[in-house]
Amino acid sequence: MTAAPAPCAPALTARLTAAIADWSTSQHRVVELAAAFADSGEWAAAGFPSAAHWIAAAADIEVSTAREWIRVGRVIRSLPLIADAFANRELSYSKVRALTRFATPANEAALLAIAEAVPAGQLNCALAAWIGRHVNPEELERYHQQQRSVSWRAEPDGMVSLSARLPPLVGGLLIAALTTAVMTARTRTRTADRPTLAQQYADALEQLLREGSGVVTEIVLHVRGDGCTLDDGTPIPQSVVEKVAPDALIRVLVHDALGRPTNVSHRRRHPTTGQKRIVKERDRVCVDCGSTELLQYDHHPDFAVTGHTVIDELELRCAPCHRRRHEAA
Repeated sequence: MTAAPAPCAPALTARLTAAIADWSTSQHRVVELAAAFADSGEWAAAGFPSAAHWIAAAADIEVSTAREWIRVGRVIRSLPLIADAFANRELSYSKVRALTRFATPANEAALLAIAEAVPAGQLNCALAAWIGRHVNPEELERYHQQQRSVSWRAEPDGMVSLSARLPPLVGGLLIAALTTAVMTARTRTRTADRPTLAQQYADALEQLLREGSGVVTEIVLHVRGDGCTLDDGTPIPQSVVEKVAPDALIRVLVHDALGRPTNVSHRRRHPTTGQKRIVKERDRVCVDCGSTELLQYDHHPDFAVTGHTVIDELELRCAPCHRRRHEAA
C-alpha cells in the first residue's frame, strides 16, 4: 500500500481561513453576550462577586480578560457602525477593542475609516495621531496624566512581567535611556550565547535601577504642520512640547521645494548632528529590514573609499544589519 499524500498547502489555507472566520464570529457573539450577562444579574445568584468573575471561572480565563469582554460589549451598543463591521467580520476584535477606548457616536465614522485603512499592528499609532489632531492639547495631557500606571505580576516560570502606561515624554525618556545603554554597552563579538535585543534591554533596565543611567541621553521632538511626535513617530501633545521648549536645544531642519531635507557635507568620518537629523528624517527606519531600534549611520560607499561624509552617501541601518553588511563586504 502507498502512503496517503500529505495535505496540500491550499487545503490547510482553506481550513485555517474557515476557522479564523468562525473564531471572529464567536468573538463578536461572546462580547455581546458577556455584556448582556453582566447587566442581567444572573451571576449574583451563583455567589460570584461580579459577572467578570463568573465568566472567568466558566471560560477558565483571567478576570481582567472577562472585564474587557464586558466593556467592549457594552460600548459597541452605542456605536452601530463599529458594531456592524465587527458582526460582519470587517473588523477584528483587536481593532474593535482599540476603537472602543476612544470612539463616540460623534467620531466613530472617522475612527472606523482609520481602522479599515491600516493593519491592526499600526492602528494604535494611527489613532493616537488622529486624537492628537482633534483633542485639545491641554485636555490630552491631563488625560495622559490620569491614565499613567505601572503594574506587575509573577509568571509561571518565576519571572516578573512589568506593564507600564506612561505619558509619551516620560516613555520617550525611558526608551532613550535604555537604548543609549544598549548602544554603548552592546556585545560586539559574535558568540553562540550572544544576548538577544530583548535581553540587552533587560540588562539596561537592571543597570538603570542599580546604578542610574550613567549616560547622557537625547530626546528628539518633531514639530511639524500635522502635529508633534517623538523621534519614533509617537504622537505627543503640543502643550508638552511648549513646556520643554524653553530649556531645550532647538534645531531647525530645512526642507527643499520637494520636501526633502537639505544636504550638508564635510570631510570628517562621523556625521554631524545636522547630518544625522537629515538622514533620520529621510530614512526613518533601517533601510534593509525596516527596524526602528538601534539605528546607526552607515557610509555607503564606505568612508575608507570616499574620504568624506555626505548625506547622499549615508544610510540608516539597525546595528545587526550594519554589522552584516560590513561582514559580507
